Amino acid sequence: MAKILLGFMGAGKTTVGRILDPSFHDMDEIITEEIGMSINDFFALKGEAEFRRIEAATLERLLNQGAVIISPGGGIVVNPHNRELLEQNDYNIFLQVDFDTLYERIENDKEMHRPLYLNNTREQFKKIFDERQHLYEGIATHTIQVADKTPEEIAEIIRCL
Repeated sequence: MAKILLGFMGAGKTTVGRILDPSFHDMDEIITEEIGMSINDFFALKGEAEFRRIEAATLERLLNQGAVIISPGGGIVVNPHNRELLEQNDYNIFLQVDFDTLYERIENDKEMHRPLYLNNTREQFKKIFDERQHLYEGIATHTIQVADKTPEEIAEIIRCL
């Protein structure tokens, strides 16, 4: 079974995934390569619904291929089909972090251009964050509070699961 790292953007899924396994499966990177453009550009051109369709197909493919570590995008849980797939997995690890810490991380990240952050006010972004929390909690088999931990500490906790 795969260890799937869940959480809102900025929670550290990609960073922790790289520590766990340098050849882990970062779904955003896989999708970006397959669509030939940034996710932000894809959202603008084709919309979120089409992105979510590709995201679901990618998750299903990775699970069928026996991927060991998967880091999906933060919105993976908004699709009911994805939640059904995740419910069949033994290790859905929710990297939980409070909104203020997360917002600061995203604000200070000059490399990543995240559509939900760029296209929403702080209040709208907080609403999206709040709406997704119960989805993560509902699908998680394990929850790790990450705000006060280094990525290496988080990876070690996951290794021990």
